[in-house]
Amino acid sequence: MRAYRAGSMALATVAALSAACGGPAAQEAVSPAAREAASPSATPSPAGRVLAGKVVVIDPGHNGGNAAHPAEINRPVDIITGRKPCNTTGTQTQAGYPEHAFTWDVAQRLKPILEEMGAKVVFTRPDDKGVGPCITERAAIGNEAVANAVVSIHGDGAAAGGHGFHVILPGLVPGHNDAIIKPSRRLGLAIRNAYRAGTGLPYATYTGQNGLQTRTDLGGLNLSKRPAIFVECGNMRNPGDAAKMSDAAFRKRIAASLATGLKQYLS
Repeated sequence: MRAYRAGSMALATVAALSAACGGPAAQEAVSPAAREAASPSATPSPAGRVLAGKVVVIDPGHNGGNAAHPAEINRPVDIITGRKPCNTTGTQTQAGYPEHAFTWDVAQRLKPILEEMGAKVVFTRPDDKGVGPCITERAAIGNEAVANAVVSIHGDGAAAGGHGFHVILPGLVPGHNDAIIKPSRRLGLAIRNAYRAGTGLPYATYTGQNGLQTRTDLGGLNLSKRPAIFVECGNMRNPGDAAKMSDAAFRKRIAASLATGLKQYLS
């Protein structure tokens, strides 16, 4: 990603459904707040449906048709702290594996894990062939679904020398997202810890601190009324990260790790 890349065109409300997965505990020491955020539920519900009654919105960044519709995706939209393009095409690996395909694949793998645990899952786009929807519309999908958690999946397009993953948290936009700052941080800590433990990727070497970054220039976070985070799953321009993100088996690990983080936060 780099700056926020999300949707355009008409609101594509897309549903899917629920649940979970486990993962190894994080290897490094974390703060008490992070440990609390990542601690699993002590008493799972019958049949393992620990997320029954929860709503998770999964936002696979970008879309496969964006590149063919520049006028549509470049249309500026209001994100409170400024105006940004409705959406972007996203980045890609040096070998040409696009971010939109990566995020869609991970989302598709994440969905059945969450469904099995009883959560209702809502996607912000129905496939990888369309245009958008706009970042404003993607945020609205999470709000209208009354999501318990919103996770926007991305791959970064930073300089090739940087590697690793990071989680982006919403910065305070007074009068707009005040209520989601604390729960979003808890969600972000749970996702960060589970992702590192499950994938083995290090924290990003080129941005953020300890795998976390706070921003106020992303429409999906500024406009959200529900706990929301972005996860930059790795740097697609870095050869090492790109090789992992291009591998189906590793994408399966990514999905399992995200599910674990969501389970830990929502349980």
